[in-house]
Amino acid sequence: MGRFERFLSLWVALAIGAGVLLGSLAPTLFNRISEWEYAQVNLVVAVFIWLMIYPMMVQVDLTSLKAVGRKPRGLILTLVVNWLIKPFTMAALGWLFFRVFFAGWVDPQSANEYIAGMILLGVAPCTAMVFVWSQLSKGDPNYTLVQVSINDLILVFAFAPLAAFLLGMTNITVPWETLVLSVVLYVVLPLIAGAVTRHWLLTRGGEPALEEFLHRIKPASILGLLATVTLLFGLQAPEILNNPLAIVLIAIPLLIQSYGIFIFAYWMAHRLRLSHDVAAPACLIGTSNFFELAVAVAISLFGMQSGAALATVVGVLVEVPVMLSLVAFANRTRHWFS
Repeated sequence: MGRFERFLSLWVALAIGAGVLLGSLAPTLFNRISEWEYAQVNLVVAVFIWLMIYPMMVQVDLTSLKAVGRKPRGLILTLVVNWLIKPFTMAALGWLFFRVFFAGWVDPQSANEYIAGMILLGVAPCTAMVFVWSQLSKGDPNYTLVQVSINDLILVFAFAPLAAFLLGMTNITVPWETLVLSVVLYVVLPLIAGAVTRHWLLTRGGEPALEEFLHRIKPASILGLLATVTLLFGLQAPEILNNPLAIVLIAIPLLIQSYGIFIFAYWMAHRLRLSHDVAAPACLIGTSNFFELAVAVAISLFGMQSGAALATVVGVLVEVPVMLSLVAFANRTRHWFS
């Protein structure tokens, strides 16, 4: 790792501070950027995320995808964590904290909405940023692509009934535009671009040309991450400054959920004797969230200014620092795996 990458956590912390500062000093600018969205997907954020995902997609060898089926345990771990554990632990933690521990600080209506927002985060496994976390932890790009694709397929059928069951509601509808647009932007288009680039590089100069290209675009991926962090915190600066107590209260159970899920999944990956390049992405997928989908559903059900929408936004803000800390932990414990 170069010096710049070694201090990535410091750059992210500075990006968070810069985002909040810029968002408070230039709210008009960030309000205009927030309007550049379609189906709850901010197009500027999408560009930065695409910049992060593209280098990993260049590494995907489509001819090797068929070999992924020979290692099913990583896929099974991801699916169990995402669909049989994570939604229910998120709902339980929301109820425990906002109905018991924080009951004296939050009114019942707000508590119900915060719990609802947490549940929506819990039933929406990540689609986009997982590719970034996998790349940073040196995960197998082919395996990560299959894991994300299978989760997206299940998401289409399981999101609405599972969310309805946990929320106790019957009018849950999937915002198909948000779901389809996110999958196209963050999986399909980067995969096509990466495959075309890989084929061109291998045809032109073989593996040396591919390795040189990946080395050159690696800083662009990190800069895309920092730009995304700055923009996300800039867009939510008013919420952070106007509702600091609510932000902290919501963040506490979200942090416990994220670290708890990762610890359990990582322990299971070790017990299953997974290789590290499969184990790390599998556990990181189970920890992160599809925040665009969660935000869209929260707004449609409860309104833009609701506690549910705020909870999903806090999930966005908490996720990046938490996931970077988990990536660092996974990289330092590589020797635990075969």
